Amino acid sequence: IMALLKFGKGIYESTDGKVNIAYGSVLSLWHDKREAGIADPENASLPDDAALLEAAQHCNIEDLILDEENSTVYFKDPALRLDVGGIAKGWAVERVAELLEKEGGKSYLLNIGGNLRAIGRKGDGTKWICPVQNPFYIDGIEDEPYAVSGEIEDISLVTSGDYERYFTVEGVRYAHIVDPDSRYPATLHRSVTILTKDSGIADALSTALFILPVEEGEALIEKMRKDYSTEIEAMWVEPDRSMDYTEKFLKNVDAE
Repeated sequence: IMALLKFGKGIYESTDGKVNIAYGSVLSLWHDKREAGIADPENASLPDDAALLEAAQHCNIEDLILDEENSTVYFKDPALRLDVGGIAKGWAVERVAELLEKEGGKSYLLNIGGNLRAIGRKGDGTKWICPVQNPFYIDGIEDEPYAVSGEIEDISLVTSGDYERYFTVEGVRYAHIVDPDSRYPATLHRSVTILTKDSGIADALSTALFILPVEEGEALIEKMRKDYSTEIEAMWVEPDRSMDYTEKFLKNVDAE
């Protein structure tokens, strides 16, 4: 847990606050409304703006005090609430990959809730197939189920989108990724897919880039390439059905 929280604080710095594990007070309000809206769509409603504003006063990452020597976690603000949903799955997948590789694992594909982490190739020497969901297929608008389909090895592929965890109020879709600047779910993209070695970084970046315009997302990718000394590529699926890619994304997934 300490290692996960430490990683979360580092990701906060790397993403300029776009991924904030201390944002739980705001996210819990949206979570409750989403669950209620899914259970009773006709009476779905949004969180109160005043409540969101009040909750946002208790999301300072500096109020999360980690004492590694004594293995303690202290909330300087008693109203602080943690939500590690933007990093925990990817971080856990990467820890599993480390264990497998340490034990000599040469040929594995970890698929944990859509977080893909490839170790080597398949037993027959071919790469692992990695289709990326087409959001418009889920919506019943298009017949093609995948935005892109390719093959990977020794890399992670993680997608964040608005087509699985969402609820609808008066015809408007509200997904689960909340922009900390607006305190409302982000709507710039339909999905963002990240390719990079570390699944934890991929998980965090897919969340951060979902909030940012493409140009700002590309700048953040370049920053994190330097911060973590790793290759990172991305694909955006847009509301107008267009797609954007970093320069080497398609090459790295060997997409047809």
